[in-house]
Amino acid sequence: MDTTIKIKAEEWLKGNFDEATKQEVKRLIEEDGTEIVDSFYRTLEFGTGGLRGIMGAGTNRMNIYTVGMATQGLSNYLIKNFKGEEIKVAVAYDSRNNSKLFAETTAKIFAANGFKVYLFDALRPTPELSFAIRHFGCKSGVVITASHNPKEYNGYKAYWDDGGQVVPPHDKNIITEVENITSIDLVKWSGNDGNIQMVGKEVDEVYTDLIKALSLNPECIAKHKDMKIVYTPIHGSGVELVPMALKKFGFTNIITVPEQQIVNGNFPTVKSPNPEESATLKMATDKAKEVGAELVLATDPDADRVGIAIKNDKGELILMNGNQTAAILIYYLLSQWKAKGKIQGKEYIVKTIVTTELLADMATKFGVEYFDVLTGFKYIAEIIKQLESTKTYIGGGEESYGYLAGDFVRDKDAVMACSLIAEAAAWAKDQGKMLYDVLLDIYVEFGFYKESLLNITKKGKSGAEEIQAMMAGYRQNPPMIINGSKVVLIKDYKEQVIKDFAKGTTTKLDMSKSDVLQFFTEDGSKISIRPSGTEPKIKFYFGIKEALCCKEKYAEVNQKLDDKLNNIIKSLNL
Repeated sequence: MDTTIKIKAEEWLKGNFDEATKQEVKRLIEEDGTEIVDSFYRTLEFGTGGLRGIMGAGTNRMNIYTVGMATQGLSNYLIKNFKGEEIKVAVAYDSRNNSKLFAETTAKIFAANGFKVYLFDALRPTPELSFAIRHFGCKSGVVITASHNPKEYNGYKAYWDDGGQVVPPHDKNIITEVENITSIDLVKWSGNDGNIQMVGKEVDEVYTDLIKALSLNPECIAKHKDMKIVYTPIHGSGVELVPMALKKFGFTNIITVPEQQIVNGNFPTVKSPNPEESATLKMATDKAKEVGAELVLATDPDADRVGIAIKNDKGELILMNGNQTAAILIYYLLSQWKAKGKIQGKEYIVKTIVTTELLADMATKFGVEYFDVLTGFKYIAEIIKQLESTKTYIGGGEESYGYLAGDFVRDKDAVMACSLIAEAAAWAKDQGKMLYDVLLDIYVEFGFYKESLLNITKKGKSGAEEIQAMMAGYRQNPPMIINGSKVVLIKDYKEQVIKDFAKGTTTKLDMSKSDVLQFFTEDGSKISIRPSGTEPKIKFYFGIKEALCCKEKYAEVNQKLDDKLNNIIKSLNL
């Protein structure tokens, strides 16, 4: 065992840690395997969004001590930033193991620092935490969740007073304060518990009423209120709020998956609680086939992402990827805003740089502005904050199954997205169409955009180093030909440069730094590469486009695009 790691571990045997933690560390030391290395080789990094990691004992694990030190660092920054002001914070949590414990620990430390704390009385969706910050006039907020990560993980997302996750300069400043908490003895663990106010269903009502106010075609729902919708929270925090919002919209035939209605941090019916994965939606799609439903909605454990399945022209249920769902939702919003005369010239949408360019084309066609931002919904929230007094936000999204309409929430919101997607289905039904027909109509009008995502997982210390080496390799020796097509443009968001090989120029990229590379080829392909900020993965995003003359040619063009995607992946030796 590395001497440094052993010293760090032995400190946990001597300090003011609880006995169960000490026994766990003792076991790790005695076994002297890779687990002790991964648990102590570093301090779990408080990144620009907070903490996320595997639960367990150790400096590189999610436990009450790493959560406590993060909370004290955040508290210290809030005190410095809001001198002389009353500091109020909101705290929520999802269904993961230890989420309630970590949330209560966070609330107690905030209270001990003299803050007024609004703590939800049971699990709640992440977007409701974002809403609660603005609703209660808080300076900050925290939600305990690891989103759609496997059951071993938990996380800690920090928010600012606008309801969005922290962005520059606050993110870096908070990180500095957290890094200054070098011992658990620097944490105010208890005191002033009377500062904690429990929050209940009264906020649920206000939040879902505002979602209901986003409805654009209530008359379509009234005609098709009995449309069969299958919904699953995948054992998570959407269990009450999504059906509640759907019912407020007017839908009366919401069918659940009983086994997945059970709140359980072990997510017993799925390998991973990620609605991006087809296996995760299998129970819901099976239920939909059984009852004849035309729409399936599935939310992840903290209910900020939604995966959907719709019927195709053969009556078969097919899964939509994040770009397709974004296209349907944004098209519905834009077309109905246009139809109802709501577009006045100051409206806009926002997407991330790795999300389909189809959304940009739509915005242009409907006469609204669009903005590209870095991956992460906090950057969409940042644009909304910057423009809230001068322009009107219609909606936005990212390919990783996160969407938002309206501006009273400042994070991706699956409760809201489920409601509006269901309304879009009722609107299509009112025209004698399905959402599948709407998607094909979009492809005929704007072009058949097809995207694909390839994740390569590299776990542990060695995996993190391998991912770093891969990114360095792409920077030092970038591919100049991909699938037989020349690379004509490279965008490096870390080095903040754009290399245009056609023009022979190198210019500055005017965006915040991020470890992302994008390659654009002569034939119009776009390949984006980035390490995940929340998982031990490196992600490859592929985007291509072909004209689609008519729906009848869909299968033919789809196959052509599939072949092209496969050839691009092969040419990169992935």
